[in-house]
Amino acid sequence: MKKLLLASAALALPSTSAWASEAEAEDGRTIIVTGKADGYLAVDSVTATKTDTPLNDVPQTITVVTRERLDDQAQRSIADVLRYVPGTTVGQGEGNRDQITLRGQNTTADFFLDGVRDDVQYYRSLYNIERVEILKGPFALIFGRGGSGGIINRVQKTPTAEALAVGGTASVNSFGAWDVSTDINAPISGNAAFRLNATYENLDNHRDFFDGERYAINPYLAVDLGQWKLGLSYEYVNDDRVTDRGVPSIATAPGQPNRPITGYRDTFFGTPGVNRAGLEAHIVKARLDGELAENLNWSTTVLYGDYDKYYTNVFANGAATGQTGTVALSSYTDPTKRKNFIAQSNLVWDVDLGSIGNKVLLGLEYGDQDSINQRRNGTLSSGTLNLANIVYPTVTFGALARNSESNVQFFSAYAQDQISFGDHVDLVVGLRYDRFEIEGTDLIGTPRPFARTDDKVSPRIGLIVKPQENISIYGSYSQSFLPRSGDQFLTMSATQQNLAPEKFTNYEVGAKWDIRPDLNVTLALFQLDRTNATTPDPNNVTATINVGETRTKGIELALTGRITPKWQVSGGYTYQDAKLRGNGFVRLAQVPEHQFALWNRYDFNDSVGAGLGVVHQSSQFAAIRTSATTTRLPGFTRVDAALFFTASEKLQFQVNVENLLDEEYFSDAHNNNNITPGAPINARFTAKVKF
Repeated sequence: MKKLLLASAALALPSTSAWASEAEAEDGRTIIVTGKADGYLAVDSVTATKTDTPLNDVPQTITVVTRERLDDQAQRSIADVLRYVPGTTVGQGEGNRDQITLRGQNTTADFFLDGVRDDVQYYRSLYNIERVEILKGPFALIFGRGGSGGIINRVQKTPTAEALAVGGTASVNSFGAWDVSTDINAPISGNAAFRLNATYENLDNHRDFFDGERYAINPYLAVDLGQWKLGLSYEYVNDDRVTDRGVPSIATAPGQPNRPITGYRDTFFGTPGVNRAGLEAHIVKARLDGELAENLNWSTTVLYGDYDKYYTNVFANGAATGQTGTVALSSYTDPTKRKNFIAQSNLVWDVDLGSIGNKVLLGLEYGDQDSINQRRNGTLSSGTLNLANIVYPTVTFGALARNSESNVQFFSAYAQDQISFGDHVDLVVGLRYDRFEIEGTDLIGTPRPFARTDDKVSPRIGLIVKPQENISIYGSYSQSFLPRSGDQFLTMSATQQNLAPEKFTNYEVGAKWDIRPDLNVTLALFQLDRTNATTPDPNNVTATINVGETRTKGIELALTGRITPKWQVSGGYTYQDAKLRGNGFVRLAQVPEHQFALWNRYDFNDSVGAGLGVVHQSSQFAAIRTSATTTRLPGFTRVDAALFFTASEKLQFQVNVENLLDEEYFSDAHNNNNITPGAPINARFTAKVKF
């Protein structure tokens, strides 16, 4: 049967979650976002260059988590994925959003869907995702503002006209959480197909009073129009859950760092029934690709998102006065509405000039984002929680403490050339121009308008030397910037309006080696400099402080693929040194010096397989260290395991055990006194069926 070519000019990759029919992307065609993979090993990506490029020819660090590994590890969230990606750390996100740190740079905004900005604060699901790509280092040339330490790109599952495939997954864990999902791929004709992904999750964990539910549905239509390929996707997401901000810290010895309080792994430091976060989102995406002439391809993606979100919380606002002492509490509620319209268009021209090959990318991007945000502070019946006799306070919310509206418009134009000087030397060069305009009004009291316009040019250059076809040695230089309106551009002070954007400069050298076609090892040494730097004030959740210039230096080593036909691995090690330049005492937040992760799957035969994984992080500061008592999270090592059983071609079972050795640890934090205890040993049972 004729394979359907999507708007990405490529077919859907195999999905082990629904066992959708296999199809392969066409070589040499313009691809917006897709890629080929063999088990855990991804072969190529368009994310880092916006052209279909083998990963060995990309002069920067990329980690790709394939659908097969997502399924084998029973991963349900971005946080689950990043636990096994050294060089990244997961933030608590105040219990209401994805928040990460890449190479010492904390962000809530550097998330993308099929290469287009996914710009709002929420928890992202993986039910309709084919792969997750983690790119390290500044990427303004490809992604515009932000992207300072790297970006996270989710690649969506797409339809194929290959064959009808119906799959379903159901799972339950030992905490009582459960979920069901379905993945249906239905050819409509030889040149059209429809795919439906849907999920429902009932949320639960070890923490007192935690619960929630999330459901989502994503229909996707793809049509091959001959020279043009069209894809239309709509996603509805509804997420409602308890806002849990973990436990506070406690003092150790005078002049020594505070530590997370122990003995309260399950205790809730909030108000049951008050702490809640909710999101309703409508996301529409259209993709159109076409071949304008031989070796000249054009593609456009348009994304519209309508998001309505709130979160309300009572949380620890200070360190515990003792093991059975008191903890100061605070509270607020924060609703946000946002509408995003983003259009991105790319032209790719493959042309040879004599013996020199060129892959020229010319692109335009436009965005319009409207936001409304409010905040009301809470008044508690008791401003402290007595740990010797816990009685949760009641809370009432007063007048608006913040009421702002803003509009962001941005325009970008970029050019890149991937130049091949024969078989052994490649050069990647490019420039991007960004114009970022923000206008808004603080409506509290006398309305105060704020506005700023930034025009920035971001360069990128990379040199790749290939002593032989399966080995590449590279060096790269790239820049990015972050406007003073920050990640979420909700307000700007009069001082911020007069400050230049933060600037990020990355230097990287590395090597990539395909030991075999199914086994790859990479090595990178990097230095990331941040100037005009600010950071959240660890003592004031609504303020920022200027810290000057920071530098993160490090080394990353990764191994992915098949050791033997029956043994797959994905692992890596990262060393990072992240501090304020000129003052080594000031250390950046949530950057462990050492990180190691390794996941293995071994198939004993066609029916039975086993998985074993280990995650290690050395100690890290919960907030930027500006004083001797800044809270330090202790290092930890966690072991996970899995067992896989294929009953028949249509039925599979697996059991995943998290924290097999029942390690007591603290997985992440938001600041000095909002620290998440890691989950105790728990198991998830999953059944998969296909028709």
